[in-house]
Amino acid sequence: MHRLHIVCGLPASGKTTFAKKLAKQIHAAYFDSDSATDLMIQAAHRAAGLDPHDRDSALYKTTYREPVYETLFQLADDNLAHTDVILAGPFTTELRDKAKWQALLAERFDGCQIEIHHLEIDESLRLERMHARGALRDQAKLS
Repeated sequence: MHRLHIVCGLPASGKTTFAKKLAKQIHAAYFDSDSATDLMIQAAHRAAGLDPHDRDSALYKTTYREPVYETLFQLADDNLAHTDVILAGPFTTELRDKAKWQALLAERFDGCQIEIHHLEIDESLRLERMHARGALRDQAKLS
């Protein structure tokens, strides 16, 4: 079995940049939580009359958080038999008890080498990056 790399951290911490460089370097499949699920979440929110860019409300977290991550893990399952996989997403709750999370991942991806890359940067730089990228999904974080 191949290696699973999980790149995690707060929004604008550099996850996408790091994960894409790593994927290119090791010739791995790359899946990002936003690109894998964002269009579906926007469509569901629009159909429900909600802000399509909401990623911070309690409704978003209770409705979508787990399915978003489960989608990433299923994509990893589908690809690990033939290539290394890189998943990028915040995984902030999971990082609170990293040892427990690593044990759950090891059980789920039995026999797979798993590497967690937790990116952290200075908070002022992170906010500066969010302002610069101007993503609608970041607006609530910047208010």
